[in-house]
Amino acid sequence: MTIATAQPPVTCDPAANGTAIRTLMRQAHERGAALVHFPEGALSGYAGQAKQHFSAWNVDWTLVRQELDATRVLAAKLGLWVIVGSNHRLSDGHRPHNSLYVISHRGDIVDRYDKRYLSHTEITDFYTPGFTPTTLDIGGYRFGLSLCIEINFPEVFLDYLHRGVDCVLFSTFSHDPIFDVIARGHAATTNQWISVSVPAQCSTAMPAGIIGPHGAWLTQCTSDGNTDLTFATLDRNAPELRIALHAARPWRATARDGSIYQQRRVNDPGSRDRTVW
Repeated sequence: MTIATAQPPVTCDPAANGTAIRTLMRQAHERGAALVHFPEGALSGYAGQAKQHFSAWNVDWTLVRQELDATRVLAAKLGLWVIVGSNHRLSDGHRPHNSLYVISHRGDIVDRYDKRYLSHTEITDFYTPGFTPTTLDIGGYRFGLSLCIEINFPEVFLDYLHRGVDCVLFSTFSHDPIFDVIARGHAATTNQWISVSVPAQCSTAMPAGIIGPHGAWLTQCTSDGNTDLTFATLDRNAPELRIALHAARPWRATARDGSIYQQRRVNDPGSRDRTVW
């Protein structure tokens, strides 16, 4: 299965964002991708990029909805799955969710991931937290969704591993180069693919790209602040992934279960007493 990871410019103008998203969707389709993955806030804009703008709740929700609908129509036309970041409006004056919409190849919103681990600024001033992990099955592969500072919480990626996820779609609006190191570490220790989508203006710190289950980048966009799109094919039988997928991942599952160690536990005074030689 071929997936595309996008690196679009993300502004506070949903119309400009929608145009950039749909341009990259067409390019992803032309190159045979079944799914294209966009960054945090890709459609609506992200609160962190313009706090004054969002602190006044100056969000044109009508325009956000129009651009989302136009994106859904194009997804159906192309037969393309789209994972796109956006604020999600709530009712009764509640702050929005910071979300990823899951748009199917038929143009339907079939699920949504609401960011669970919010930063201090986000939870204080901008967003309502979510509480539910999101997985989806496409083309024989299972995907999990994650947003920004959740990269700092290994339990998010371990939980997706226990749920049988093959690839985590990680969207961020961050200019922190340490995310590169952490994302590769998660991929290597959980033996999952991780797609990392960032805005073009953040690419100088970490370009968008796709990390293999062995912890190495398979492909990356440019790091010069420009719009880009990159592709990788998820293939469980790729020779370079044999150890990660067919040795390390099943062995670590057995190790986490613990039974192999319990079977070899001995009743020995030298083992019980940890204060003696």
